[in-house]
Formats: sequence, structure tokens, C-alpha cells
Amino acid sequence: MAVKSEKKITLKPLGNRVLVQRQEAQETMKGGIILPDSAKKKQETAKVVAVGSGKKLDDGKEIPVPVKVGDVILTDKYSGQEVSLNDEEYMILKADDIIAIIEE
Repeated sequence: MAVKSEKKITLKPLGNRVLVQRQEAQETMKGGIILPDSAKKKQETAKVVAVGSGKKLDDGKEIPVPVKVGDVILTDKYSGQEVSLNDEEYMILKADDIIAIIEE
């Protein structure tokens, strides 16, 4: 009997867009206090998974996306399009919706 192999799908953002995966909310605070779901704030941090080529200007020049794969970023709270791919949750958002790069 032949086994069907699942084809893994990839997404490449176009233009000035970025594919990110939201970071999980921290459930335990310092000191071991566990937060209930109702007390957790929606996370606005995400890890960059893929980036588009950049924003194309009217004169043909291209402005590169200011982040790279692996960067952890802070995004606008309600920005982006949610996407489910290969049993994982991602978001595609415009580079303009990125507020900051988080450096540790």
C-alpha cells in the first residue's frame, strides 16, 4: 500500500510584506504566579519567518524591508492577516506595521 506524503507549503511575502509568527504569551510571572487567560494581554511580539523584496517606488527604486528573518519585532496590535499553514499559525503584515525590533 502506498503512503501519501504530505507536501509542505511555503509562503514568500511579496513587496513590502513580512511573514511572522506570534510569540506565545508568558503564562507565569516572576515569583511563580500563573495568569488566567482572562488576565493575559494579547501579545504584540512576533518572530520574522520570511520577508518580501521591499517597497517599489514610482521611479523603479526599491526600498528594502527593514527586518530580516529571525528578528523579534513589536507590531501594531490589530495589524496583519492571519494565516494557517502546515498546522502552524502565522501573520502576514506590511513592514509599515512594524513598530520596533526587539534586541536582547
